[in-house]
Amino acid sequence: MGIMRWRPPEPLSEQEEQFVKRMGRKGKLFAFLRQHRHELLDEAFQEELEGMYRDTGAGKTPVPPGLMAMATLLQGYLGASDATMVELTVFDLRVQMVLDCLGQTEPAFSQGAFYDFRHRLIREQMDQRLLEKTVEVARQRMRWEARQTKSLLKVAIDSKPLEGAGRVEDTLNLLGHAARKVVMCVAKHLEIPMSLVCQEAGIPVLLESSVKKGLDVDWNEREQKARALQKLYKQVESLKKWLKKNLPEHVTQAPLSEHLKTLEQVSRQNLEPDPNGGGVRIRWGVAEDRRVSIEDGQMRHGRKSQSKRFNGYKQHIATELEGDLILACEVTPANRPEQEAAQALQKDIERQGLQIAELYIDRGYINSPVVEEVQKKGGEVVCKAWGSQNGELFAKSAFHLNMSRRTVTCPAGQSQSFTLGHVVEFEAQKCASCPLREKCTSAASGRGRTVSIAENEPLQHRLRKLTKSPAGRARLRQRVSVEHRLAHLSRRQGHRARYRGIRKNVFDLRRAAALQNIESWQRHSAPAQQHGEPMTGS
Repeated sequence: MGIMRWRPPEPLSEQEEQFVKRMGRKGKLFAFLRQHRHELLDEAFQEELEGMYRDTGAGKTPVPPGLMAMATLLQGYLGASDATMVELTVFDLRVQMVLDCLGQTEPAFSQGAFYDFRHRLIREQMDQRLLEKTVEVARQRMRWEARQTKSLLKVAIDSKPLEGAGRVEDTLNLLGHAARKVVMCVAKHLEIPMSLVCQEAGIPVLLESSVKKGLDVDWNEREQKARALQKLYKQVESLKKWLKKNLPEHVTQAPLSEHLKTLEQVSRQNLEPDPNGGGVRIRWGVAEDRRVSIEDGQMRHGRKSQSKRFNGYKQHIATELEGDLILACEVTPANRPEQEAAQALQKDIERQGLQIAELYIDRGYINSPVVEEVQKKGGEVVCKAWGSQNGELFAKSAFHLNMSRRTVTCPAGQSQSFTLGHVVEFEAQKCASCPLREKCTSAASGRGRTVSIAENEPLQHRLRKLTKSPAGRARLRQRVSVEHRLAHLSRRQGHRARYRGIRKNVFDLRRAAALQNIESWQRHSAPAQQHGEPMTGS
């Protein structure tokens, strides 16, 4: 038996018309989805969704993928859990109306089927197609005749922090948590109590409910804290030796091998030999790419600004400025620079047959290869230039750069040629006799003033000109639209991740972005509806 396709009726029933009339500001998206579900989930897109399933004739017939896709959007809109979403298909008339199951007394699908559908979306990259479908339909239906076939776009990229869902722990708790995972895995494999493994392996500290309770010291006393660390480290080493002796083959097989890798990673990143008294101590400084959570191994320490720190991820979006549509999404660990996400965003945009004509970014993305690609294709990059500061001395901005002649001229009128990506040093003899020396440089005798020239200095030079004119500053302000989209996403999703791991959080961001696009489509369609114009492009 083939997969059943979802074909809900297009015209509103009398009951649905009453519901739509009663829906105010809080329920208007339900009404909009009911009225336009056949456009979003048309026959062609439902066929794509059905491609996630193999038609073998075995097993149960799946719930229509189109219905499950709509339920997935509703879940993101309502912020409901899987279990709650199943119940809402019975008790919430708004959900029933959108899913075409008004009056049903049984759930439209099971929790297991809903979970399975989400993982199929992720595995087959169909969450990306769902986002792309909202872009495609919204661009076709919005009332901008000149833009409906436009493929060269004004695109803005920005990011925001996302606190991870995994628990963030200090060094002692990380070690204890990682060791506990190993012990639990061994106990399950041997089919014996965890307490017996702890006793046999010589790690009794894990018999208590928490590592610090098992160590039981005054954590305000530095020496006691150091002894507790030595005790925990010795017991962890005892566990490793016991495993090598008693389970030599099992330690190389998953999942135990993965848990042991995590334990080794945490030890390596957080401990170092103690030069004073043997043993180990907590490492000075933060290890590169330090793991902060056992439950979510992809979370990292990050900074959004000099004062704002967070643990988790960065969410990146690319927005079409003219239509307020989110074209692409990416999630990266919090410690990765913004520029790394730009290429993935560009790739997703180009998948849709779209090109970036004007790129609006902040300085975090300026070194991305995407910037160079946009310029090579004749596009334009709009961004604030890096500022130049030099204390009380002349800043770089006081020097005149002639990009065509590749020369830099100091405030005293002396010129020097430069090469992109290198440091220019003015003649020491001229600097020594210059009347402006005290205002220009504090270099030692025999040295002249230096000026760093960036590899992308021509771009920086052009960007600096933007801030000097009202028209240029107005163009820079256009990027605020993407900040508004991020604020809306933050309000919808919250500041904390719903899932663990990058890929699942990419799915959640794409779903939220799809909903945001539908709301933009709805908002732009409202004026046309008020003037009696059709809301569709058909």
